[in-house]
Formats: sequence, structure tokens, C-alpha cells
Amino acid sequence: MAAGQGTGDAGQFDFIVVGAGSAGCVLASRLSAGGKHSVLLLEAGPRDRNIWIHIPIGYAKLFKNSDVNWMYQTEAEPELEGRSIFQPRGKVMGGSSSINGLIYIRGQRADYDRWRQLGNTGWGYDDVLPYFKKAENQQRGADDFHGTGGPLSVSDPRQSDPLCEAFIKAAAENGIPTNPDFNGATQEGAGYYQTTTRNGRRGSTARSYLRSAHIRPNLRVETNAWAQRILFEGKRAVGVVWRQNGVLRSARAEREVLICSGAFNSPQLLQLSGVGPGELLRQYGIGVVHDAQGVGASLQDHLQVRMVMRCSRPITLNDDVKSLRRSAWMVMRYAMFRKGPLTIAAGYAGAFFKTHPRLATPDVQVHFIPFSTDKMGENLHTFSGFTASICQLRPESRGSVKIRSADPSIPPEIRINYLATETDRTTNVEGLKILRKILHAPAMKPFVEAEVEPGPSIMSDADLLTYCRQRGGTIYHPTSTCRMGNDPLAVVDQQLRVRGVERLRVIDGSVMPDLVSGNTNAPIVMIAEKASDMILQDARG
Repeated sequence: MAAGQGTGDAGQFDFIVVGAGSAGCVLASRLSAGGKHSVLLLEAGPRDRNIWIHIPIGYAKLFKNSDVNWMYQTEAEPELEGRSIFQPRGKVMGGSSSINGLIYIRGQRADYDRWRQLGNTGWGYDDVLPYFKKAENQQRGADDFHGTGGPLSVSDPRQSDPLCEAFIKAAAENGIPTNPDFNGATQEGAGYYQTTTRNGRRGSTARSYLRSAHIRPNLRVETNAWAQRILFEGKRAVGVVWRQNGVLRSARAEREVLICSGAFNSPQLLQLSGVGPGELLRQYGIGVVHDAQGVGASLQDHLQVRMVMRCSRPITLNDDVKSLRRSAWMVMRYAMFRKGPLTIAAGYAGAFFKTHPRLATPDVQVHFIPFSTDKMGENLHTFSGFTASICQLRPESRGSVKIRSADPSIPPEIRINYLATETDRTTNVEGLKILRKILHAPAMKPFVEAEVEPGPSIMSDADLLTYCRQRGGTIYHPTSTCRMGNDPLAVVDQQLRVRGVERLRVIDGSVMPDLVSGNTNAPIVMIAEKASDMILQDARG
């Protein structure tokens, strides 16, 4: 769309940041610091005023809340028996960092060294570690791997848990060592997860990075501002059009437009703006600014397959919730001390292990939580129960994101292609077998009454694979739809500039060349920290 085409003018800014999520809040804070550059931050959702955003276990309440969640669905997944998989994404200040499971995991050194080996100079582990440390305010203090004084609080659990302790011991009984720091010298092992919380409250990027920055006169934040398209003059990005309260508005960017809308919305916005596969754009009457076949390609996500156990003791969150007395104490304990079950993240304890000794690093992650449900976001089971899940860390399967209309309000077509390769299928089956051994190890026996899912009748590899197909779902880590690289399908370069156009960058999880070995929020914050330095360096030049 040409600049200034029939919209209400909202002024000029040095930078326009599209999406106030895990990356966008970081950029808005860093670029507006010092007062030299004017920044407009656009967020499609509301301010983060919902109380459940700030209570750690509130993610369960926000899972299907369309006020703060895009609530996407995939197309029918061929290898998951044709099921459509629910894909929650944050639509609120803080983005998915306001509704996610709060776990702080960076991935493995090898992930980033692999990025560098793919030709992405400046993205090896030694290059990115300083940005992880810059972002971090580590409760345990600074060391070779961790930083203090950064905006993002990283904390230990507020209290230990008997089921988690038993799980960690059971892992050791199966040769998986206890590891107090998954983000330190090595990832392999079992232990408690650290979380992006502070004093028992969620530390989203909105809270961590914008809480003080939003009062700066050179930073303007617009909520309920849904980006419709990027404005171009020739191949130069010059502004953004957004819809707000039913009215189209626009603003110009004197320096750059920075897209931080996530692995689904960033490729959608590029395609709507004329940057994407030419044939697809012409199909919907969109003028082609740049024919970029890789926009929306290469989608990856982590598949999660859960095991549910019936607990022999009434010590789970299931038991707390069904008791009025215990529920009341749970609320009071949180209100007075910021402790108790309301501080539980989406993984309380966990593990990283190898499914085969020939592997150099772990290829499976476990999330362990002291409650159980049929599906996340639904009521807990009435019985005492707990859950442990596996996810394959480095899936080979790739999918795509494509617009299905020139109308921005029509959700994109999302195809992830879970379990599309033999490696992916085998890794999930082997991961379940190892997890089952852990959950039935001696340390767990005092707490296990029965295995509910998959259940004792599901024993063969074929039956376990069928279980993965029937019950597997996302663990909410979509990436790589605007991936960084040097090959013909790479969308951005090593400076995260969109290839083939000018003054436009993508900065979020969509630029990852491939999935990291773990949760994605911490790496996205790192990417935004590094991008901020690159952008400011270019501005000084």
C-alpha cells in the first residue's frame, strides 16, 4: 500500500515497533532510552490489567480468553489423525510473555553455534551469552552464565514440592543427574525450573521493560491498535497502518519499521503488505512489493505428549481446588506471602535427557507439574493427579503460515506438520518410554497409585506412537517463519533486516533459523536485546 492512502495521520517517529510482546517491549524500552529517538509502539490487544496476568498460575485462566489471546488453530494435522491443534498467542501488552508458562530456559550452547555454522555470523553462543546476561536479574547472583541488574527477573521456585523432589530423585535412579541450573554449564539433568517472576508475580516484558519506560516523552504506546499493513514507497518501508476503535490510522517511520508480532502474525503482516510468495499475494489481489518465497515457510514448533498419573496422596493442586478450605488458604497464602500453589509455573520441575547414548546433547525435555487435566485451560481432574510431559527438542518437521485473505481479520492458515519425519516419531516414542521409567521408579512409588494416561495397556512402540498422534499437542513454541540466513528462502539477514526491501526488520521468534532446545521466551528476549544494539549502532553511523 502506498504511503498516506486514506488514513488518519498519527505523526512521525524514528522507529515504529509493531507488537508489544516478548521482543517489542524490549525494543521500545531500549530504543527510547536516553531520549534521542522517538518510538511508537503498537499493540493489537489491551493493556495488561487482567489480574490473572500477574499471578503465575493465571496462565490457566488466560488460555482461552480471547480478550488477551489470539486463540489460533492449525489446519488438520495429517500425522495427528487429522486433528486441529489449538495455538494460544498473547494479544495484550507483553504478548505471550503475559500469558505463557513463565519458564526460563535458554536452550543449549550447540543451538546457537549451529546458527553460526549455518552462516549467521554473530549468533554463536559466545556472541549471544552477553545479551542473555544483560537482560537478566538473576536471583542467585551473577556468574559466568548469569547476570544481575537487568530488567528481567529470573527466580527460583518459592517453595519445594514433595512430588517434584520425588521426580528429581527418580530421574537420578534412571541415570539422569540432578542439575541445579539448566542454563549453566550443561543442560542435561533433572531439577527445578527457574521462572520469569519476581516476588511471586509474573515478570512479563511489559512489566519488566516498560513499567518505567512508558512515561518517557519520546515513547508513545498505542493499545488496541491492530496493524493492517506496512506502508512502502517503492521498496522502502516508511510507515504502518493500523485499525484502532474502528478507525484506520497511520504513522510514518523516519528510520525503520520493526515487526515484532510473532511467528504467526509477523509473516501474515508481511504478506498482507506485499512481501511474501508472489503467487500467494496475487491470488488475493495484493500488490507484490517483493517476492519472498520464504516468508511464512519453515515453521517449527515443539510437540508435547503428556503422561497423567493418579497420586496416592491428596497433595496435588487437584486436591486444593476441590476443597473450599484449602482453596481459601491457597488464596490467603498467596495474598499474604506470595507463596503456595498460585505461584506454580507450567513446569515446576523438569528434566533434559538423551533418547540414545550416541547423541551429544539432550533431545527431550520434560515438564513436571503437580496437577492434572484432560486439556490445558480446562477443569482439573477430580482425583489426586499430576502430569509429566515430553517434548522433542529439535524436531525436523517444518510447516508454513499463509494468509487466506487480504483481510487482516481473517486468521492465517497454519500448518505445522508435527511428526512428519521418522526421527520425530521415534524420538517421541523413546522419550515416552524413558519418562515412563522415571514415573515408575522407586522414588515415585510412594506417590503413584496408577498410570492414567497413556495407561498400562499402551506398551508397544506402535501403540505409543498412536497415543502421540491422538493426544499430542503444542507446547507453544512456534518459530522460524521469517528465519535468518543466507539461502534463497531466508527472510532476514544477520542484522534481522528483511532481504529485498529497505528500512524494515523482523525481530521475534520468527527469525530463529531453527528451534532452540527448550522454551523460547528467554531466547526471544535475547534476540531483541541484541537487535536493539544493532539498530542503535546503525543509527549512530
